[in-house]
Amino acid sequence: MNIKIIRNEEDYNNALKRLDQIFDAPVGTVEGDEAEILGLLIVKYEKEFYPVEPPDPIEYIKFVASQRGMNQMDLIPIFGTLSRVTEVFNKKRKLTLAMIKKVNNCLQIPYEILLRAI
Repeated sequence: MNIKIIRNEEDYNNALKRLDQIFDAPVGTVEGDEAEILGLLIVKYEKEFYPVEPPDPIEYIKFVASQRGMNQMDLIPIFGTLSRVTEVFNKKRKLTLAMIKKVNNCLQIPYEILLRAI
């Protein structure tokens, strides 16, 4: 096992290649331990150099609703009226705390994402 800190893109690419080679190694083996450690190092590097921005709350609501086969009419119980759904989706009306609670309850979208819309 030859593991080192990932400091640049070359190290990162080499770590990804090695992890690909040993990905299915059994847990508790030398290669399994190496895969686990490489995974942690890769995640650390990606968090620092490839941060993922949280999604736009309204776009995320649209995405989750569409994934569940829901249209704007199906969201009336959450937002109150069809025109309110349209206003929220077009970002002409902000989410209220009451709406956020209903969205969280009905669509299981985390509060951390939804509260960014206030």
